[in-house]
Amino acid sequence: MNSQETSELLAALMRQEELLKQLVASINKPKLGLHNDAGNCKIYCNRHNGYMWYTLSNSEPTAVAATALTGYLRELRFEKCERRGKEVHKLLATIQAERTYILESGHDTQFAKGLLAAIASLTPQQLYSPITLQPQPGTDDSVLFCRVWVGAEFIMTSYGEESNWREISKQALAVTKAAASMVF
Repeated sequence: MNSQETSELLAALMRQEELLKQLVASINKPKLGLHNDAGNCKIYCNRHNGYMWYTLSNSEPTAVAATALTGYLRELRFEKCERRGKEVHKLLATIQAERTYILESGHDTQFAKGLLAAIASLTPQQLYSPITLQPQPGTDDSVLFCRVWVGAEFIMTSYGEESNWREISKQALAVTKAAASMVF
């Protein structure tokens, strides 16, 4: 490769980088005008109230009618909080779509395990694309699974009693953090 080809390649890469910055900026722009999407929307992912997932308004659950959520995974984190007078551990997944959604599930539920196992199996580059999360009821009324899609590809992962959840969680957090630091 001669110096002119190298210069042209560098110029093309710089144009591409600028276009990516513009794309990210347009994705992160707030909606203008009147709308009902201010703030975050917290979605609880469990079947305690007879729904697969729901929001709370004045402590009253409201079913989320949509069967899937598609957006960019921005963050995974674990949090200690108090629910029903007990300290519990939750997995929180932040999804950026037309607004910010925070999905909350118990840290050791099937929903959390399915989400963590799927994200741990991905590369940071795969998280540049939107992912789709779909709650899937189990045969037991208390079980809720999480199906994960990247584009049209269903991310099939397997796990069991012998799975090392500490390592799977670390890997999922690392993939998410690497994707966020590289582009966003």
